[in-house]
This record gives sequence, structure tokens and C-alpha cells, in this order.
Amino acid sequence: MLELTNICKTFNPGDINEEKIFDGVSLKVNKGDFICIIGSNGAGKSTLLNLISGKIGADRGRIVLDNSNITNEPENQRCKKVSRIFQDPSLGTIPSMTIRENLSMALNKGKKFDFSFLVNKKDENFFRDTLKTLDLGLEDKLEVTVSKLSGGQRQSLALIMSTLTDPSLLLLDEHTAALDPKTSEIVMDITDRIIKEKNLTALMVTHNIDHAIKYGNRLIMMHRGQIIMDVSEKEKTSLTKEKLLSLFKDVSDRSLFS
Repeated sequence: MLELTNICKTFNPGDINEEKIFDGVSLKVNKGDFICIIGSNGAGKSTLLNLISGKIGADRGRIVLDNSNITNEPENQRCKKVSRIFQDPSLGTIPSMTIRENLSMALNKGKKFDFSFLVNKKDENFFRDTLKTLDLGLEDKLEVTVSKLSGGQRQSLALIMSTLTDPSLLLLDEHTAALDPKTSEIVMDITDRIIKEKNLTALMVTHNIDHAIKYGNRLIMMHRGQIIMDVSEKEKTSLTKEKLLSLFKDVSDRSLFS
């Protein structure tokens, strides 16, 4: 469904600040996979999502999505097939617009349109029914501006918006990191439910080891631009937080002398 082959990426090449992130990394993602990605700061986790979404280009390598080579496809073209939610809740929504207007924008993603749909309320019942599934009371706040919502409500709305058009791929870039622990659990449960109900393929970068173990059917650990562990669903059930932390410490300690 998604395949990255021999991806290379260096920032500031030839400069004193040159930083090689990837040197031939490859990854295969099956349709319906929900992959949690963990690793140290600077391991390349967010860079990986940036390459897939088209936010940055690869120096070398190939990216194929749904049997289509998207390696050189610009970000605005990829967003028709790839949705992404960021750590900052304000990046996934337009704070100055109402919930209904935000949902209308999301529903018309990738289509040619003028802004008349913002005043057209023909999809209002559909929006209400969709928001009801969150169980956050947002279905009664369609005309409330998004800036007045809590961080958890905004991330939940961003989840709905990003999956309204059934994308081929959902990228979650530490989307619960800015939330308090209780809200983070609520948003993760909503995330898991939406991915399962829509049978989405998803990659989730997280620093939360508990979430990495609990959710998804695969777990990937990255370190210094390499995928050092790729655990399948069957193996994942036997993982514990202590095992993962021990493995990560072992890899980090060894890398100090490599």
C-alpha cells in the first residue's frame, strides 16, 4: 500500500551544519496497518512523515502509494490522498472559522470550489451525525468558532476533518503530546475507533510508550535514521514498557561507541 525504497535525506549538504538523516532507509506498509513509531529525538520520525506527505523531498529513493509513484509529487497533490494531524491542535483546524465551516472545508478538500459552500448548510445534518460519534457535545456547537474549543476538542475535530474524505493514508505526528493525560487518553481512544471503523492505514509518531504498545498492529523503533526494530501484531502482544525501554537503552549505549 505504501513503500519507501532506499530513501536518502541530508539537510544543509556541504555546510558546516550538514546533517544526514536517512542513508538508504526502506519501509513497507500494508493496507490497514496502524503503525506506531517510537525513537529518540533526532531519530528521523517526523522527517519520515514529512517525506511521505511531501512537505520535504527526498535526495534519493522512491515513494510509492497505492501503486502510484509519488516521489516527485508536490505536497498539494499528495494531500488528496494523505491526511496529517500535528502536535499543535491549531495546525489541523482554522481557529477563526466555525466548526461547520471547518468541516465544510475538509469535505471539499481536493475539489474545485468557491467559498459559497461556507454559507450553505446542506451538510449540517451529516456534520451533526458525524460529530455525535465523538461523544463530546460538538454536534450542538456547529456555529461556535474553533478558537473557543479546548485542545482535546480541537484535536478530535481535526481527526474527523482529516478522515471525512477517507484518505489512503493517515499520518499522526505526536497528536496527543500537547494534551493533558486524561484528554490524551480520550483522543487516543477516538483515534483508534476512527481508524478501525474506516479501516484506515495509519502511521503514528509518539513518545508515549504505553500508547505505542496498546494501539496499532505494528511497532517500529527508529534510531539515528535507521529502523532498528519492526514488531508485528503477534510479537507486540508480548511487549512491555520495561522491555522496550531496556532495548532502547541498550541501543543508545552501544551507539555511543559506534
